[in-house]
Amino acid sequence: MPTIDFQELLNAEQLAAATAPDGPILVLAAAGTGKTRTLVFRVAQLVERGIAPDRILLLTFTNKAAREMLDRAREVVGEGVGGVWGGTFHHLANRLLRRHAPRVGFASDFTILDRDDSRALVSQCVKDLKLEHKEFPRSAVLLGLFSMAANAEADIAELAGRRVPETDPEAIRRVHAAYEKRKQDMGGMDFDDLLVNGLRLLRDHADIRERYQEQFRHVLVDEYQDTNPIQAELVDRLGAKHGNVFVVGDDFQSIYAWRGADYRNIMTFPDRYRGTQIYRLETNYRSVPNILAVANACIAGNPEQFQKVLRATREPGDHPVVAHLRDGDEQARYVVEQVRLLRREGFRLSDIAVLYRAHFHALELERLLPMARVPYVITSGMRFFEQAHIKDVLCLLRVLVFPNDELSFTRLLGLLPGVGPRTAVKAWAKVGSRFRAQDAGQREVLRGALGKAAQGAWARVEAVLDAASEGVSADDLLDRFMETFYGEHLQNAYENADERMEDIAALTADVARYTDLEEFLSGVALLTNVDGDDAPEEEGGGQESLRLSTVHQAKGLEWGAVIILWVTEGMFPSSRSLNESMEGEAEERRLFYVAVTRAKDALRICVPEVRRSRDGGVFYCSPSRFVTEIPPHFLRVERNTGFM
Repeated sequence: MPTIDFQELLNAEQLAAATAPDGPILVLAAAGTGKTRTLVFRVAQLVERGIAPDRILLLTFTNKAAREMLDRAREVVGEGVGGVWGGTFHHLANRLLRRHAPRVGFASDFTILDRDDSRALVSQCVKDLKLEHKEFPRSAVLLGLFSMAANAEADIAELAGRRVPETDPEAIRRVHAAYEKRKQDMGGMDFDDLLVNGLRLLRDHADIRERYQEQFRHVLVDEYQDTNPIQAELVDRLGAKHGNVFVVGDDFQSIYAWRGADYRNIMTFPDRYRGTQIYRLETNYRSVPNILAVANACIAGNPEQFQKVLRATREPGDHPVVAHLRDGDEQARYVVEQVRLLRREGFRLSDIAVLYRAHFHALELERLLPMARVPYVITSGMRFFEQAHIKDVLCLLRVLVFPNDELSFTRLLGLLPGVGPRTAVKAWAKVGSRFRAQDAGQREVLRGALGKAAQGAWARVEAVLDAASEGVSADDLLDRFMETFYGEHLQNAYENADERMEDIAALTADVARYTDLEEFLSGVALLTNVDGDDAPEEEGGGQESLRLSTVHQAKGLEWGAVIILWVTEGMFPSSRSLNESMEGEAEERRLFYVAVTRAKDALRICVPEVRRSRDGGVFYCSPSRFVTEIPPHFLRVERNTGFM
């Protein structure tokens, strides 16, 4: 095997980490500093030293990441890496369980349930327990609760009491118990069971634990800051004998607490592993120094972190811009103009991203982009008006305005308990395939077409329809719909109900700006049917598009230019996040740091001065603390931009 010239291929920081002596090692890899390269060369160095590949375990959060790392290691050191155990935590657990599943009560040929299988099984358990009604949480919500309880090792009833307080937590405990029994009876495990039962093998069976502790002389972990308690314990137990645990992560980028990640795993690593060697990767190859100065300043104030200072390798560029704008509409116009300016400077449209804390922050921009003929794609999911919960509440307004709208009518009825697609279609036929919401006769026919379970809920919807005939505004109608019916439905139907409520609040404020409801609804229909035939093409085919994304979805990505929306108090940082957790501010600041460090060459930070209220007034917005904490000389400030 040829000797690898590590000094030629790595910088001094990467070299020190990749060639570190045995023992517990914590590599603090700041944004854009080559953490993957460091892991790849650590694997190569171990193999070159003569460590048998099958005694090396590489844990990642995607199988793709593991394959890419091992492929790159193979380019460096040859086929000797072929026997390395590489993959996700779930992949590792599956391999262990295929060998030892009888020790935890399963056959070795157990079935792995995918998400759809799990939903169907939970739905059947709810039905068997006679809890099947629209007021009871949907299977997706229940699965989310079960998953959080499993990964955080929390009591399911106590967790349910916090997440779905309107539902009897003991009823949810019964469903959970039934679900666990059904899986056991059918010899199946869901994804969470793989981790839970994989850990049980190591916790409860000393012979199995000792076998794999002996086998894995070196355990390497990528993105360690994103591990949950079960994953961290798996690593601890596997690495306990040899102590050669090499973890790479960045506490500055720990932003997934909402899905069970615990940043304390990385913070306490030196306490759990005596003699830990800490290496810092701080040489950034991504961004110009002007952007890194902002990143360093914004994260410095967080408590309880491993301090790191990003150092640039690139020549200085333009200062990041803080644009003080009048409101969300002016912000949208500013973004469109900046996109045009950036393209004239040579940026490709696909190398520009607009990032935001929450999806509704981009509402005004999504309205403007089609009119400005700027094609765009959304990393974080569907476009605003195409999301299910937005379409649900809009169907109420559409039923009021468009008597012939069968799809909105059947969608509205489908929200009622006991009403499926067939019942809704039959009801449409019974009212004569045209529904005038204020027609008492038709309403009577409709009530007769509904079962008893649906009639009570429909009465609450009817009260909203009656309010429309009394001249109540469209935005107030949506408020009443949320209060009397849909808010409860939302809590029971979606895991992220709070975020969806924020979307609906933004929609309601948007509706309030229109005096003509038909004009508003027609405009929405046009927005959801935009084509991109006139969009410029990327090299090699494919449409070139502006990228819109939440910051969470943008982690791990990079663009030449980044524009961040609504960097104001209450929006970014999110007031909900600040109120829900004592550690909310620290995670919000980490999220802003992630947003800033996505930018390579240009950064624009938008700070609107007001939010429009539904009555035509305004709420004055303060610039985010994340902006005011940055030394002014790091930024270029724009005011009175001329986009009013």
